[in-house]
Amino acid sequence: MSRYNLRGFATLPGDSTSGLLAGGVSGGGVIAETDAAYAKVRTPLELANALVAANKKGTIKVIEIMNDLNLGWNEIGAEVQNLASTPFTAAAAPKLHPVLLKSGVSSMQISPKAGGLTIFSANGATIRHANWSIRNTHNIIIRNLKFDELWEWDEASNGHYDKNNWDFFTIGVGGGRVHHVWIDHCTFTKSYDGIIDTKGGASNITYSWNTYIGDDGETNPNSFVRQQVNALEASKSSYPMYNFLRTRGFSVEDIVKILQGPDKTQAIGELSKDSSNPLASVTFHHQYYLNTWDRLPRLAGGQAHNYNIYVDDTKVLAAKRLRKARYDAMSAADQLSFTKNYSFDPPINGSISTEDGALLVEKSVYVDTIWPLRNNQTDPSDPSYTGKILATDTVYVFHNEDGTTINSRGSSTDAGSKLGPFQATIKPFSWNTANGAAPYSLPASAYDDPMSLLDVIKAGAGAGRLTWDRQNWLKTAY
Repeated sequence: MSRYNLRGFATLPGDSTSGLLAGGVSGGGVIAETDAAYAKVRTPLELANALVAANKKGTIKVIEIMNDLNLGWNEIGAEVQNLASTPFTAAAAPKLHPVLLKSGVSSMQISPKAGGLTIFSANGATIRHANWSIRNTHNIIIRNLKFDELWEWDEASNGHYDKNNWDFFTIGVGGGRVHHVWIDHCTFTKSYDGIIDTKGGASNITYSWNTYIGDDGETNPNSFVRQQVNALEASKSSYPMYNFLRTRGFSVEDIVKILQGPDKTQAIGELSKDSSNPLASVTFHHQYYLNTWDRLPRLAGGQAHNYNIYVDDTKVLAAKRLRKARYDAMSAADQLSFTKNYSFDPPINGSISTEDGALLVEKSVYVDTIWPLRNNQTDPSDPSYTGKILATDTVYVFHNEDGTTINSRGSSTDAGSKLGPFQATIKPFSWNTANGAAPYSLPASAYDDPMSLLDVIKAGAGAGRLTWDRQNWLKTAY
């Protein structure tokens, strides 16, 4: 049980810059189900009322989600939409997905002014059609929930996914600093934009034991991606990008395979060189990334610690090679048109540090990630855009097209290491603390050996994986 203790930046008290909280994250505390501050919710209205009480009065400290909830703007109902101080607003209107066109998409605000709130499910309930926005608050815990159905095909920005701005979570967006957040044992599928965006200098955040699984359309004929592709297929000529692919050699199965992975996973930082970026501090541990395209995380300024993350990009690498084969078979004119007009090519990046951010990776595994570590994505000739990044005791496996395999274990500073970074001149790693020292230390028992990490994560990570008494989800140590 102790392996599930709260670890990392969320355990620190913070400071006058990042936000004070003695003792680290505690959420709403360990309180009885019979306590007036404990709310069990089964409907969107019950959830909305509990959040109003938490946000405005601080009278609700624990919200237990008892069952799956569909929280799209058209699903929550007029009573929730018009509730005094409702936490729900309409998000960008869906454009193409047949499910979302009916359900709509909501944004749900979590912002207790005095902080201190735990939202969890004892049974791993699923949340659909909503972005959760944590803003102007602190001491928030989210545990054991699955987030699903927040993606659609992007014609509006030709595959760049820049229009709808849907993330499963946004932290520190919309006013006010956010500090001390713990997101644990959650499962995320495929979102339109990022899975989680952390901005505004949000700090003292820990993500632990989460899984990022994308879409299962390769084996599920009714997956969320397949439902979208089927709708596009019914009227191909109405959608220029989709029609281009379908008339230039891409089959329906090709498109589904390429789309299955999550795209922009986790971004930390506002716009380029924003003054709040250096304030960010985030820990990621025991994360299972399956076929992710990018950003594990992408750090702009600030500092982040990855340990015991497992990245399996086997299928997305095969999808990228499939995409290349279809591209290579096109005429030169079609290749030029594809490159100029459309974005449909997984970059397969791993962990990225930019703008003098400090990102340490320990005892982790990257399988078939083309660029496990990156240190610049803007201008490699300008060191102000370069970040510090270091991996230690990390496994890298990569299956080359010629049948050979890279299989190494070590540090990114080892001679001949394939981990990277290779984009810009390397900045020696140091923490962005007052004296350059590590911001915290972990006991040896907190780390798992990379060679056994996959089994450990599969056994314990994600929503619904653990069968616990509900009181266990309120604790931060075991």
